[in-house]
Amino acid sequence: MDEKRLMAGLVEPTVERRPGMSSTTRRKLRVRFGYVAALVIIGLTVVLFLQPAPLLEVSTWSPMASKEEVWRSKTPIYEVEPKKGAASRPAHTSGRLVPFEAHIMSKCPDALDCLRDLVLPTMQQVVDKVNFTLSYIGRPTGDGGVECMHGPAECMGNILELCAHKLNPDPKIYLGFTMCISREYPRIPDRELIEGCALEHAVDFAALNECATRDDGQYAMNLLRDSVQHTKAVGVTKSCTVRLDNKVYCIRDDGEWKDCPAGPGVHDLIVNVEKLYRQNKA
Repeated sequence: MDEKRLMAGLVEPTVERRPGMSSTTRRKLRVRFGYVAALVIIGLTVVLFLQPAPLLEVSTWSPMASKEEVWRSKTPIYEVEPKKGAASRPAHTSGRLVPFEAHIMSKCPDALDCLRDLVLPTMQQVVDKVNFTLSYIGRPTGDGGVECMHGPAECMGNILELCAHKLNPDPKIYLGFTMCISREYPRIPDRELIEGCALEHAVDFAALNECATRDDGQYAMNLLRDSVQHTKAVGVTKSCTVRLDNKVYCIRDDGEWKDCPAGPGVHDLIVNVEKLYRQNKA
């Protein structure tokens, strides 16, 4: 009998009832505990899934803002260094490689046409024969900033493309990333667009974010200002201007190809690159 009672206790344990507690009171307590449990679950859901991510927030950035106003929210620090094994080449130098450069603005439709129809297909054929550089068009300001034709959002797009280049010197990576966001240039610098293109072209989004926010944005602003000043120094004013061997080769402006003595065709550009490359090797 004792053994049967013990087994019954394991299967259906008895609950000690508090003296004087009615069934109505117990029901009320269960309802209250249910409300509390539901509130706890909702709270945990908000904390775990709905808190904002501490990554790139580009919608409020302004190149004309003060240091205190730019990027107030800090992000984890990552080393802004090229990937291991990446082939790094100094910009604007030739050696045996042919200087090949495109001066653009990130939110310019002519830049999209130029990259898609001339620069990218040419690079696919001569990437190992040129020293390719993307440079940017803007106006340096007296306070150390930069003004961009299509506003602060374009300055931010320029910066993101420069940071992608800084992190990934291989043009197959940074030019691919630039082409990706250029296809939807009206959305630049929408976070979803930037993050998606970074993922597609193996650009570290966290490192890209760190580059854009480093030193309260001053590091990235210096990259843009240096690029804009270089463009100004070589006399380029229109996006997109393609230069080959440090000379203007062709310009895409207002939806048309202009000042292209050799024509805007990919084949002609490749022929000219090959010719200059052979001369440099001689």
